[in-house]
Amino acid sequence: MRILIELYLIFAKIGLFTIGGGYAMIPLITQEITRRNWLSLEGVIDIIAISEMTPGPFAINSATFIGVQQTGLLGGAAATLGVITPSFIIVVLIARYFAKVKDHHIVQAVLSGLRPAVIGLIASSAFMIIRNAFFPHAVGSWLHGINWRSIAIFIIALVSIFKFKIHPALMIILSAALGIVFYVWI
Repeated sequence: MRILIELYLIFAKIGLFTIGGGYAMIPLITQEITRRNWLSLEGVIDIIAISEMTPGPFAINSATFIGVQQTGLLGGAAATLGVITPSFIIVVLIARYFAKVKDHHIVQAVLSGLRPAVIGLIASSAFMIIRNAFFPHAVGSWLHGINWRSIAIFIIALVSIFKFKIHPALMIILSAALGIVFYVWI
């Protein structure tokens, strides 16, 4: 029972202090989960990948997966409820009053201050994932720890999406296939 309450409270804190959506919560999830030794950094990144591949909001998927890994279905429910409770309350309050105050100079100042912070959180998440995916065993000279397969899949995905306009959902499927080719067959 204690772990269920802890899961709820940890994910409620993550949900409360995450401004900018699921990607902005990655640094907080990583810190909270690895600090408690619930998952390693690699495990958190695996959860991020799984959460991105599965239908539904990233934040809810991540919370559910981590909760299930800790204590099964009840853990998944506790973590999921925790992550959505603050957002639900805040959205209900904002929906009720935002139209009245959206043009107020203080509200605009708060939003102007939050935008760069959100970009910083998302960039921090990207750098953490890149470091772990591309340089997982970097010790000493960083060239020795480069994961060239991951870099190849990244470049293929990036070029496919931007140059050839391949739909991101199709790219997820193609990347999974490339993972099988690069990590099982080659």
